Amino acid sequence: MKQLGMLLLLLSLAASATAEHAIALYGQPKYAADFQHFDYADPAAPKGGTLRLSAGYQATSFDKLNPYTLRGKPAPGLIELVFETLAVYSLDEGTTQYGLIADDIAVAPDQRSVTFHINPAARFSNGEKITAADVKYSFDRLTGEGAAPRFRLYFAGIERAVILDPATVRFEFERSSHELAFVAGTIPVFSPRWGEGRSFADVQTDTPIASGPYLVDRPDYGRGTITYRRDPNYWAANLPARRGSHNFDRIVYMLYRDYDLQVEAFKAGEFDVMVEGKARNWCCVYTGGRFASGELTKRLFPHTNVPGMNGYVFNLRRERFQDVRVRKALGLALDFEWINKNIFYGEYKHPYSYFSNSELAASGMPSAEELKLLEPWRAQLDPAVFGPMVQEPSTSLRENLIEGQRLLAAAGWTYRDGALRNSRGEPFVIEASLSEGIPLPRIETYLRNLTRYGIVIKRRLGDQVAQRKSMQTFDYDMSMVLFRESRIPGSDLHARLNSADADEPGSENIIGVKSPVIDALIERLGTANSADDIKTAARALDRVLMHGYFVVPERYSYEHRVAYRSNLGYAPQLPDFYAPYEWVLSHWWLQQGPTREENIHVRATDSSR
Repeated sequence: MKQLGMLLLLLSLAASATAEHAIALYGQPKYAADFQHFDYADPAAPKGGTLRLSAGYQATSFDKLNPYTLRGKPAPGLIELVFETLAVYSLDEGTTQYGLIADDIAVAPDQRSVTFHINPAARFSNGEKITAADVKYSFDRLTGEGAAPRFRLYFAGIERAVILDPATVRFEFERSSHELAFVAGTIPVFSPRWGEGRSFADVQTDTPIASGPYLVDRPDYGRGTITYRRDPNYWAANLPARRGSHNFDRIVYMLYRDYDLQVEAFKAGEFDVMVEGKARNWCCVYTGGRFASGELTKRLFPHTNVPGMNGYVFNLRRERFQDVRVRKALGLALDFEWINKNIFYGEYKHPYSYFSNSELAASGMPSAEELKLLEPWRAQLDPAVFGPMVQEPSTSLRENLIEGQRLLAAAGWTYRDGALRNSRGEPFVIEASLSEGIPLPRIETYLRNLTRYGIVIKRRLGDQVAQRKSMQTFDYDMSMVLFRESRIPGSDLHARLNSADADEPGSENIIGVKSPVIDALIERLGTANSADDIKTAARALDRVLMHGYFVVPERYSYEHRVAYRSNLGYAPQLPDFYAPYEWVLSHWWLQQGPTREENIHVRATDSSR
């Protein structure tokens, strides 16, 4: 009878969800079940050689080999090289996962669960077969007390893991969500034998037993270097999702104490790839003998990532920032064209949406479908939401400031007695929270423009720890914010903007947004059942957020700045959605013989820029 019950359960699962080799948020996966390799991978890529990387100057040391616990500093590269996940994102589709440890993925029709079948070939680095019990063990450790809070929070929407048979595991969700199936796909799987018999928090320097393409070879805690070697028995080397990837025999990370030392070490040939985040440095620092000889080169690689919204925010818990007209006026004081030309060397674009650079961005007038979502909330929304989408400010700062003065006056703020004042005669004061290491020139340009309204600017300069604490306790007037880039819209916006967390110290809603409309639209975005529904929900939400003027948008990049040793190679077809180091680690290789120029759609940079 018990066997019959199990059979009926499995039959019901088969009837309610169809197993697939991949799942896509929009439409169908690009690659069919019989695909051989991703287009941006070269299956004939040569294997061998050593790739040397810097871990970044913010990581100056490490003391553990477990990246998932709170205590200590993990070695760089562990998550990317040692730990494999149930599924892997392709880099040329917006949001599509292909099975890796799992060879079949089945999302329930009500989006309340996802079921993974384990590839029978999947193995840990010690040769043991991966089972559903190992997957559940990994999930339980990552969401347990021993794990770092960020991992518990990331997987928080998954209620439990259920073992259906030795090769099948189901993840059940707290709510219906198209996102959580993808979240479950990113669960890293490791062996219960890793630190066996101890609490997860105490597993620190034990060599990981996982299923990734590389093994920890030599961690040198004293010198701050770690070497990984490619696993010759890597079980997934010939899977389509891994063919042509992970081509270096060894990968070495080196740590440097500050940024300038890191740049000079790269120019001296100590490591092989440098991703530059500062436009000014890209222009003027990457020069010298090795660039002149051709040993080193630098290029701008285009991408179509959806950038995270970034810019200046004001604490809505302060009365003077609660009027949307005030916030709009504060945004008009940002002279993006001048900053981009004189500070950013023309390397950036101005964000026009919370989903810039994507088809989720709203434009023009609301569609009939968007209006269906917005109309029930008309009484709580600014009428402007139902009109044209917010346009970027005029290129004339003078015109923008005149419009800003009009908005401030309408909100009760006028210039008299040497300052912008309200009806009670109180001056408009903004204390700008600034931390060490942030780019002050462009911030000072913006603050100077705010003083032209008559706003009194005070500066609070502190270290990054003090800055973080003031943001967590909401003790600030103005600061900078960077929303995370995300393949799946909704999760980061929920964390940053949901009403329930607005007054919860330590939450990510540092702005203080409290809007049932935004809450409802974010929820609608998370439960949409089709690509068209997702686009409609995102665009309706975009209109509400942009017309709320919660962030003064500053910039986004449409290219990755990468300097690298010229004997490194990559496939002619570039990925579309990618982080540069992720791409280098997974799909570059050491070229054999003379350096060859790649015929790809990349513009080489002129060192005279």
